[in-house]
Amino acid sequence: MSTLLPMHLPMVSDRPDIAAPTVEWSLVSPLLVVGGVAMVAVLVETFWPRRTRFAAQALLAAVGIVAALADTVRVYLSLDRIEGDVTARGSVVTEGALAVDGPGVFTWALLLLFALLSVALFAERRLDGGLSAFTGRAVDPPGSAGEAEATTLRLEHTETFPLALFALTGMMLFATSNDLITMFVALEVMSLPLYLLCGLARRRRLLSQEAALKYFLLGAFSSVFFLYGVALAYGYSGSFRLSEIDTAVTSRTGGEHLLLAAVALISVGMLFKVGAVPFHQWTPDVYQGAPTPVTAFMAAGTKAAAFIAFMRVLFVAFGGASWDWRPTLWVIALLTMVVGSLIAIAQTDVKRMLAYSSVAHAGFLMVGLAGAYVADTDRITSVSGILFYLGVYGVASIGAFAVVTVVRDAGGEATHLSRWAGLGKESPFLAGSFALFMLSFAGIPLTGGFIGKWSVFSAAWSGGYGALVVAGVLTSAVAAYFYVRVIVLMFFTDPVGDGPTVALPSLLTTVVIAAAAVGTVAMGILPGPVLDLAQHAGTFVR
Repeated sequence: MSTLLPMHLPMVSDRPDIAAPTVEWSLVSPLLVVGGVAMVAVLVETFWPRRTRFAAQALLAAVGIVAALADTVRVYLSLDRIEGDVTARGSVVTEGALAVDGPGVFTWALLLLFALLSVALFAERRLDGGLSAFTGRAVDPPGSAGEAEATTLRLEHTETFPLALFALTGMMLFATSNDLITMFVALEVMSLPLYLLCGLARRRRLLSQEAALKYFLLGAFSSVFFLYGVALAYGYSGSFRLSEIDTAVTSRTGGEHLLLAAVALISVGMLFKVGAVPFHQWTPDVYQGAPTPVTAFMAAGTKAAAFIAFMRVLFVAFGGASWDWRPTLWVIALLTMVVGSLIAIAQTDVKRMLAYSSVAHAGFLMVGLAGAYVADTDRITSVSGILFYLGVYGVASIGAFAVVTVVRDAGGEATHLSRWAGLGKESPFLAGSFALFMLSFAGIPLTGGFIGKWSVFSAAWSGGYGALVVAGVLTSAVAAYFYVRVIVLMFFTDPVGDGPTVALPSLLTTVVIAAAAVGTVAMGILPGPVLDLAQHAGTFVR
């Protein structure tokens, strides 16, 4: 018969203390404000009366974004300067999970600005018989009696506002993630709400649902590639933190094939999000099928967050292997510029044309990324050039898609280019604004697009990639054709039949278009303050 021996249990005082994590609340507060407002919006969705819920959600989202933007300015002004080989501002916080630095906080400001303009488009209700651009009841099959009933009862999906706020939270987290696990979580927080939003269009619901399904499936594949690359990076370095991966890469203790595979797989996931060739196939279908306010939000916000996150991974974690990945980016940048520009010429749908334009702009941005110029001089660096370009492109994109929402026919938005003939006579303000955005996309002087392209091309030239810059300039000339074609169509082509119909939008959409137009011109004529601010942001902290 066995005897149970008494076990010695350590006293509470003998147990080792577990240190509480350190969280720098004052530095991450903009992120917490947006996430907190998103959760409050979920409660509003649950308890607020349906009759006034749409206005309450729109107002809550706008107030939360403005509050976070003001707090972001405070955080940027409080960043400490770090002296080294290159100037950086900020610090690594939350136990190494986030890097609140100049480029990251600058991107926060861009994302919040884009979100504020997009929320105004989300809240537009005058264009579709007093209802928003989103379906009344998503569970009803397209064309069913339930859908007609939802329209008759004037039902609206107000969940779009908290979904947009959660996506914005993911974008902000993605741009400042300092380890690969946090980056993956941010990627999913950003992507999942967008998958839902893409399928909630009120008009052309089958096309919208097809876009959402394609985006979800291809996005899931890209996430798997990214996560597999994260696993290989951990296997190579023994850490998820970007700075510790950089230490392993710099020492090159072996496992070269493991390192290259990790860089390649992580890049696949990132290239999908920025819409670069050959991972761009989702872009035209999703841009065309999604509700246009969502398309505007995605075109500006997702590209900005993904590019900054991609730069952070390449410059901080894999900077020691730059001669391994820079030639590949050179090829991808060239292909992206050429494919996006050439296929855009053949498009007859405005939203698909803008989608392929987005692909081409991803290529122009990658020219600056491939140059990888981060020297501590007065010249434009790759980081500051891309930050400025993202701001210019995002503002013009939201303005362009805002114009698309207003040009309509009996079936909703009139996106076929033939319906835009004679728009200059019907509405000089809309046609002039859209022409301005097209000229900015083409990189014509006195617009923000010209300074944006000059900034990324200058950085690439300083980085020794002059041939890629020449290719970018030539591709820009080709791309100018389809932008100018739209301008000729609007102002110098007689309409077929009655011509285009322009709906009278509310003050919200009008302000968005006017603000985007003013911003595009201002950054073309007086780019100095924004360029100086981007240059002042420095490079990424480690």
